[in-house]
Amino acid sequence: MLSLNNITKDYEVGDSKVNALRGVSIDFRENEFVSILGQSGCGKTTLLNIIGGLDRYTSGDLNINGKSTKDFKDADWDSYRNHSIGFVFQSYNLIPHQTVLANVELALTLSGVSKGERRKRAVEALEQVGLGDQLNKKPNQMSGGQMQRVAIARALVNDPDILLADEPTGALDTETSVQIMEILKKISKNKLIIMVTHNPELAEQYSSRIIRLLDGKVTDDTDPFKANIKADKKSASEKKAERKKLKTSMNFLTALSLSRNNLMTKKARTLLTSFAGSIGIIGIALILSISNGVQIYIDQVQSDTLSTFPLTIEKTTTSLSEIMDTMAEARDAEPDHDMDKVYSQNQMAQMINTLMQETKVNDLEKFKTFLDSNDEIKSLTTDIKYSYATKLNVFKADTSDGVYQVNPSQVLLDMGYLSDTQMMGMSMSSSMGMGSMDVWSEMLENDDLINAQYDVVAGRMPENYQEVVLIIDKHNEINDYILYSLGLLDPSEINGIVRRAVMGEDVKLKNEQHSYTYDELLDLDFMVVPSTDLYRKKDGIWEDMKEDEAYMTDVVNNGLKVSVVGIIRPNEDATATSLNGGIAYKHELMEYLVNEVKNSEIVKDQQASPDIDVFTGLKFKPENPEPEDENTNEENPTSAETADSTQVDKTDLMAGLTDEQKAALMQGQKPEGMSDEDFAALMSQMPSEVPASAQQAQLTDEQLAALMAGQLPEGMTEEEAAALMAQGGTQQQMSDLTNMGMDAMSGLDMSALQNGGSGSIMGGLTDQQKEFLASLTDEQLEMMQNMITESAKDNAEALANSGKYSTSTYDANMLTLGYATLESPSGINIYPKDFAAKERIVEIIDEYNKEADESSKIEYTDIVGKMMSSVTSIINAISYVLIAFVAISLIVSSIMIGIITYISVLERTKEIGILRSIGASKRDISRVFNAETVIVGFVAGVLGVGLSYLLTIPINMIIAHLTTVPMRASIPVAAAVILVAISIVLTLLAGLFPSRIAAKKDPVIALRTE
Repeated sequence: MLSLNNITKDYEVGDSKVNALRGVSIDFRENEFVSILGQSGCGKTTLLNIIGGLDRYTSGDLNINGKSTKDFKDADWDSYRNHSIGFVFQSYNLIPHQTVLANVELALTLSGVSKGERRKRAVEALEQVGLGDQLNKKPNQMSGGQMQRVAIARALVNDPDILLADEPTGALDTETSVQIMEILKKISKNKLIIMVTHNPELAEQYSSRIIRLLDGKVTDDTDPFKANIKADKKSASEKKAERKKLKTSMNFLTALSLSRNNLMTKKARTLLTSFAGSIGIIGIALILSISNGVQIYIDQVQSDTLSTFPLTIEKTTTSLSEIMDTMAEARDAEPDHDMDKVYSQNQMAQMINTLMQETKVNDLEKFKTFLDSNDEIKSLTTDIKYSYATKLNVFKADTSDGVYQVNPSQVLLDMGYLSDTQMMGMSMSSSMGMGSMDVWSEMLENDDLINAQYDVVAGRMPENYQEVVLIIDKHNEINDYILYSLGLLDPSEINGIVRRAVMGEDVKLKNEQHSYTYDELLDLDFMVVPSTDLYRKKDGIWEDMKEDEAYMTDVVNNGLKVSVVGIIRPNEDATATSLNGGIAYKHELMEYLVNEVKNSEIVKDQQASPDIDVFTGLKFKPENPEPEDENTNEENPTSAETADSTQVDKTDLMAGLTDEQKAALMQGQKPEGMSDEDFAALMSQMPSEVPASAQQAQLTDEQLAALMAGQLPEGMTEEEAAALMAQGGTQQQMSDLTNMGMDAMSGLDMSALQNGGSGSIMGGLTDQQKEFLASLTDEQLEMMQNMITESAKDNAEALANSGKYSTSTYDANMLTLGYATLESPSGINIYPKDFAAKERIVEIIDEYNKEADESSKIEYTDIVGKMMSSVTSIINAISYVLIAFVAISLIVSSIMIGIITYISVLERTKEIGILRSIGASKRDISRVFNAETVIVGFVAGVLGVGLSYLLTIPINMIIAHLTTVPMRASIPVAAAVILVAISIVLTLLAGLFPSRIAAKKDPVIALRTE
């Protein structure tokens, strides 16, 4: 029920006031056809707009179903228009860029009706007015009568309580007017229809009630009605819930649809506007593409450079930066003495003192545990490589021409360029990253980085520790130093060449180029030998056997075979590489060597006797040796005295032997009832009392061997032989016999000999030694082994107690042997991904040092330093400056888009009025124009990015033509998306002001706009 109570409406026109309505009071029935007649300017349309909620009354009250509208807010009026009012205008007021169906659906969209339900009700409404077959036509494709029917269908689709018709037949011919009036009359049976018209005939023919206005007052009412208004007794919460339920809202997709359809009617202008907006985007995109290309190149340079110059941490390290700072301070310091004399400048003393102070031992075992458990460092690095004190000894697999060491390279030593001491120094400096003579280098465990830096030209990458690759340069060449080191060129050509040149000899090398097929290089094999295998134990002492050709040949032949399985070449785009030329092996090979050395017999011997030098048998000199006792010679018996004592004991022992025991002894067998110790003592130290005939005889080696084997030596009677064996012969003869056995037996595996021997063991013996060993029984072999063991033990004890000290140390011996454990490396190389990652790793190490005690703090060497760290900052700064300049054009483009959006607001003013009349809120109107700017911004962004992608093609061609830098301009996908988003945001911001203007437009005035 609708009731107007003393409604007035005043307009301010300049300094005067116009009274459009003056105290109008009318009550309407729920369903009737009311026509309001009056001359132009009497207030008919104003009254209709106030009833429809498009205009606000100045005073009075408008009651809707007993509810006063005095306290209505904008949202309440919007809801009222959408749910309770349907408008039919004289000029139809259809949105031209929407189809008939879309125009009718629009009101339902604001009501929040689902898409399926919306379409169903819109089709039913159009069928009700006879346009069921015209759904997809545009308004400009229809006649005036058809458009008015569409307007009626739009007014009815939301099932309103009131239908307001403002001159619905004013623009129609008579026949069409009758059709429209018939439709309205039919609708009035169920709804309240209020029609404003100038045609009294139509009003009288179709209306059930006619109200006449004059100068803003009701002058006549043919069927007045006084409503019994009941006050709305709903609580505030109920009113709030009802208001929320009836609230109208246009979703953003509907706004996009409206704006898209509007823009499609102006394709050319939209495209030009978007292109203008894209100019700034194109500029920024091109700058970003070049900047990105440069950054990718820099990142590659950083990654490649840092793979060559990692953060280095050595077990024993010196802070070079501190030394340099000290020297710089000394150089810049002002003298504090007079100028009357010449004074010394103590730079060397300061440097040496600083060197001593800044040299420290890093606890790498503890730091390795920290690195292994730190996930952040792992994410910042391409690899972390651990080096060990274990030396990689590599030899040519082919020993037919002798043993040739491949690694460490002996080329400079053979040339006479370096001495052994200098070679050792080079080896030490190479471990500090200061250069290396080795031609074998360990590969990083980062396969992606290796594959990015190198191409496989033949074969494949190694898959296990017995496989290696040969590295060639980008021209498919190998340095001749490497060829000599690997034995591919004859090393005899360069032997002593430097020494000969220094002596004035005219020496020249053949300067001819050699070539090798891939198959020849892939056929290379090498043998890896642990350092501990280069020593042999003799008399309890470990001898260096590197100069023994036969021994070395045997060791090399039984070493670990390593084969070349691939040939790799630096990638064309790689600015630096992680491997030096030569041979590259996997980290697992070093792990194998570490374990082999750790489990070797010589290392175990040294660990078991940490105070004895296994190479000399002498004790290591203690840090604080005790002074020698002056009475040592008096208290300790001499060796002669000891020998005399032993001789007496032995004579007593021989005197107690039976004939059977002596016969067994003659056969080299242990007599029954005799202990092993007594038997060994008798055989190793025989008495000197022999028959005169035997004393005069000088036994040959063959006679000694036969006698030792229990046989009758040639030229000797049985009695002489028995007497010699029973009484031991002369001391010199027995010493010779023992030495002969020792020489033949020392270092051999006696159990292997007793089981038949092996080719590798027997191959190193002379024919005489082989004959001698072959003549011995198992018991004699065992006896000889006992003799050797006892002799070696006595020898070792004698050396250890000699009072002399070894010139070496325990640690030096372990270093010589290459002893290490996987848990305790001698060096750590950390390979950061880039300079930013390096800086973060440095921060992490500094944080580690803050929490660690003094002994656990880490000193590291950053070789590359900040060589290129500022390059990225410079590139970024240049990019930001250029982007700032280009951003000005982007801002100008956005302002232009804002102006064009404002023009669109002016063009769509009537559409604004139509939308407001069907219940659209001010926010909905803003949303419509915001959606339009979003579309324009999106098109501008996509257009700008697309054109930029096309422009990078000629840009890259120009860069490739003008420079040799492998840099390619490219727009990152993320940057492209961000640029499109920026374009949308900027155009949206530019359109906010015009959209606010659109939202504030008076719907009544907007509807009058043509």
